[in-house]
Amino acid sequence: MPLRFPAPRLTRRRAAAGLAAALALSAIPSRAAEPVVLRVGDQKGGNRSLLEISGFGKDLTYTIAWSEFPAAAPILEALNAGALDVGYTGDLSLLTAYAAGAPIKAIGGTRSDPRSQAILVRQDSPIRSAADLRGKRLAGTRGGWGQFLIDATLEKAGIKLEDATFAALNPVDAKVALVAGSVDAWAVWEPYVSFATLKDKARVIADGEGLTPTITFIVASDSAIATKRAAVQDLLERLNKARLWSLDHLDTYARSTAALTRMPEDVLRAAYGAQRSSPIGIDDGVVAEIQAASDRATRYGILGKRLDVTRVLDRSFTAAAPNAN
Repeated sequence: MPLRFPAPRLTRRRAAAGLAAALALSAIPSRAAEPVVLRVGDQKGGNRSLLEISGFGKDLTYTIAWSEFPAAAPILEALNAGALDVGYTGDLSLLTAYAAGAPIKAIGGTRSDPRSQAILVRQDSPIRSAADLRGKRLAGTRGGWGQFLIDATLEKAGIKLEDATFAALNPVDAKVALVAGSVDAWAVWEPYVSFATLKDKARVIADGEGLTPTITFIVASDSAIATKRAAVQDLLERLNKARLWSLDHLDTYARSTAALTRMPEDVLRAAYGAQRSSPIGIDDGVVAEIQAASDRATRYGILGKRLDVTRVLDRSFTAAAPNAN
């Protein structure tokens, strides 16, 4: 007859404790992960409308909280203050903000034809070429494309920077100043170039060809890259697809954006045709190009010190993109 031993009391207690724990856990309601909200800075007729018009803004697995700004400068300020996760700006403005300590990185962007940056004069101006800019008052944005294009154009023409006067004005004020005659020339980009030439009969006397990268960067805060990376990557890929769509639908894109911005459709069609903005990844070529532009901006005094641009250009998003080399 086999011997039978009672189960140890400790084992029974453990079993009872385990059962109690399981019942307690089953009573706790399951909690889904907190939804990701991506705070994105935009301008009227910018990336939000591009995503909507192209159809690439649908079926998001996260929420985009859009904020509209009048220009890129306040977008950079909001990124620096931690009020935004993603925004966009020109290459030189990115470097200016980074040099000032903004905790941001460029993660991708678009390249436009450099001729879509230009120096304009009034139709009746005696200025006919860059060589005539000596001693003139020249308007442009400080620390961005305007100032850089003016300095690079003067240098190319053999004119010392101190032999012309730089007037730091935003595009709206600079346009008024040019029409009123309080400045002699204005360095600006599209769609302001097309508006000025089509509507105000301004003339182009120089452009950015061979002088400027003409890259608009998609910028993310260091915090968003660390905590919302998947959403940031997805948004970047959608923007790239939408930008490629726009190249094949310039008329539709211009018509839709004109309704949003109240800017003339013919101006936007001309601007988009001139820009031919195409998505780029951040690779060796872009890094070298931006480093050269940064060094040039330092020489001009736009940047106070030499920058190592690899610290602000994040190549990991390009490496993670589908079909990336």
